[in-house]
Amino acid sequence: MSPPTDDRTETSETRARSRRAFMRSAVATGGTVALAACLENGSSLEVPDGVPEPLSLPERQHAWNDVLETDRDGNVEPPSHHVFLNLSLSSDPDSAARESVTAALQGVERAIEWSSSGLLFTLGYTPAYFDRFDATLDEAVDLPAPDPIVTLSAESDVTVDTTDALLHLGSDEPAVVLAVEEALFGDRTELNGHSLSASLESVFERTDRRTGFVGRGLPAERQSGLDGMPESEPVPEEAPFFMGFRSGFRESQATEDRVTIQEGPFADGSIQHFETLELELDAWFEESDHEQRVAQLFSPEHAERNAVGEYGERLGSSTGVESVVDDIHEHARERNTVGHAQKLARERENGEPVLLRRDVNTTDGNRCGVHFVSLQRTMSEFRRVREAMLGEEFRQHGLGPRQSNGILRYLRLRHWGSYLVPPRTHRALPRPDPER
Repeated sequence: MSPPTDDRTETSETRARSRRAFMRSAVATGGTVALAACLENGSSLEVPDGVPEPLSLPERQHAWNDVLETDRDGNVEPPSHHVFLNLSLSSDPDSAARESVTAALQGVERAIEWSSSGLLFTLGYTPAYFDRFDATLDEAVDLPAPDPIVTLSAESDVTVDTTDALLHLGSDEPAVVLAVEEALFGDRTELNGHSLSASLESVFERTDRRTGFVGRGLPAERQSGLDGMPESEPVPEEAPFFMGFRSGFRESQATEDRVTIQEGPFADGSIQHFETLELELDAWFEESDHEQRVAQLFSPEHAERNAVGEYGERLGSSTGVESVVDDIHEHARERNTVGHAQKLARERENGEPVLLRRDVNTTDGNRCGVHFVSLQRTMSEFRRVREAMLGEEFRQHGLGPRQSNGILRYLRLRHWGSYLVPPRTHRALPRPDPER
């Protein structure tokens, strides 16, 4: 006879899951009402305090890894909840505006700890922002005008970001990203028990708001009723991404040093790419079995060796695709499939990745998708990796974007932008020649 079911345990688990789903919904909605609903005590945040002197924080805005948790394999675990705000200037980027931006951001850093349990954030600037100045960016900064070189498929319909800036907020606590957004745009003058003296409200307007989440179990909890997702709810419980597998393996990620600009006035900055991809998971899960999905995401050999497991748990800290890169044309000819990770590994430099990915799932518009975030030293490096992802050379073997050419057939590119993420010294409305 089966043991009796503990209804109290089931109720507790159900309530916890419902609470997490509610939190993600609140982050997606935003605003004062959503924030109030997230706060356990209904009044204020209770998270670790920030630093008395913000200048003591790393010069690199993108220096997150040292304060992030790692999983059992040593892979960095990103913050769970994310808000991305596209910003347009509402005033001239003069000294007064720079002082306001500096005061607002440092107010947040004094109020909330620089960590995933507190808040991590970056503020980056588009090429369009720098176009207003009569000077050009230092030659060490490779930030051309946005050019979506990849439409990924005929169904892609791309909007290019021509606003001025992108603010990326990340935290394990959903109330934190909501409270900080409210504080930065003038809707609250207190944050985590600290009084604030400035906001971004007089300098920037929010022109677009997108949200995301990442972590084990979170996609499975959010898969019900989404456009592009099968009704069977196939995402494994342990998977941190909608496609059902782990990502962000330590040995498949560039280091923060590798993506950092080395010279010029923006040394210790980085180049950020941010795009939104819709996922066609109806086709991904219903037209392919697990072995085929592994072959398309990693490599055919991974599928044959059962090297991945249900959601990537057998891979440890590396995808292991470097061992099958030389076999890629043979796989295309003889197995009619090449793996996504297998293609990207061809653009490593001396065996080391050149992109640091920090992408997250999204359900914006009730559509399953990915906000793809990557950091790199130059946009030229990103372009080379993206061209490798396209895999145009595999057309000679009959693999176009609608065949098993990695995962191209399941992606629809919707939004594209690139940004200079300056060092903290120059993050407040920088000129292209900030040291003049």
